Amino acid sequence: MAAAREDGDFARFVRRSRPALRRTAYQLSKDWYEADDLVQRTLIALHKHWDTLDGHDRIGAYARRIMRRLFISDRRSMRWTREVLIGAVPDTPAMSDPYFLVSERLALMDALAGLGPRQRATLLLRFWEDRSVEDTARVLGNESSTVRSQTTRALNALRVALDGTSDQDPNRL
Repeated sequence: MAAAREDGDFARFVRRSRPALRRTAYQLSKDWYEADDLVQRTLIALHKHWDTLDGHDRIGAYARRIMRRLFISDRRSMRWTREVLIGAVPDTPAMSDPYFLVSERLALMDALAGLGPRQRATLLLRFWEDRSVEDTARVLGNESSTVRSQTTRALNALRVALDGTSDQDPNRL
């Protein structure tokens, strides 16, 4: 019975304060869609602690503090996930040849066919199926170090087959 009453209090709080929280979120993000997401995440975080909160008359200020912290946390994490721009734009292939991508794919398939079966399987599991080193090692019945070395050797062999250049930098993959 008490949980139902608490949920009713929370629902009343949401109905009463959601428009103001949305306006505050928009002031922070300058985007209505991001503001809606921020309000939703704020209310989820608030609901997790609703039963333990004292002073339900000051919940609005607490909700705005949660919102600010979520917004700041998002901005901090975005700083590390954004792309790093470089000065030169990479060369784009000439689109006059409609079969350019097909020829690239065929060259890649030929280069893959030139690899050994273990190296080909390692590349398939690591990059086509997007598996981790440990998961690939478990599937192939190898150690993680074997998967890492097979990946490095196979990528180097592909670079040689496709570009005709060898990879001298061991940190480049």
